[in-house]
Amino acid sequence: LIDADIGLRNLDLLLGLENRVMYTAMEVLEGECRMEQALIRDKRWRTLALLPISKNRARYNVTKNNMQTLIKVLKEMEFQYIIIDCPAGIDVGFINAISVADKAVIVTTPEITAIRDADRVAGLLEANGIYNVQLLVNRVRADMIKKNDMMSVKDVQEMLGVPLLGAIPEDTEVIVSTNRGEPLVLKKKLTLAGIAYENAARRICGKQDFLIDLDQPKKGIFQRAKEFFAGDE
Repeated sequence: LIDADIGLRNLDLLLGLENRVMYTAMEVLEGECRMEQALIRDKRWRTLALLPISKNRARYNVTKNNMQTLIKVLKEMEFQYIIIDCPAGIDVGFINAISVADKAVIVTTPEITAIRDADRVAGLLEANGIYNVQLLVNRVRADMIKKNDMMSVKDVQEMLGVPLLGAIPEDTEVIVSTNRGEPLVLKKKLTLAGIAYENAARRICGKQDFLIDLDQPKKGIFQRAKEFFAGDE
């Protein structure tokens, strides 16, 4: 997991790894340490590792060649997936971050301003040769959709014209898990948002999974399967 937001990194906080950042990718590129030293291995999953690009925004400017070098080294270490968390905005930092990507996930919310930004990002991805793009709609509230106070997931998808990866319902537990540095999916009793995140992750891995019905979230898998084969879904 590469945190490409130079100077404004936060993935270490979300994973509870902030006290273990000793080296960054820039030290690797400058020959001050090995890649294995810069990678922060999660103690809960040894196969998950975080690589911050840099600590100081003013000091470094990561180029496309830098990104290509980092990805090449990581591929040689046989990671199954390399996920790049791109910086906000569409400036040179974003362009350099996506230069090594072969697919992308656009995360947006059902708000008109966010959708316009997502549409711009989709255009930039296509312009840079990334055509395998999926959409993740975050902070969805079924109650507001029913009142016509919020666009539905289908509306957002149709406006952007991007295949849907998943929809994440609004959940106060996200704030709690973020502040504690504990991923939501680690909770013993998963919330609806946690289940939605897990399902989206499985679809990224190529597995078929049901999209959560936010109107009837507690519907069982057997009921959904019955409706699926009956042609009701």
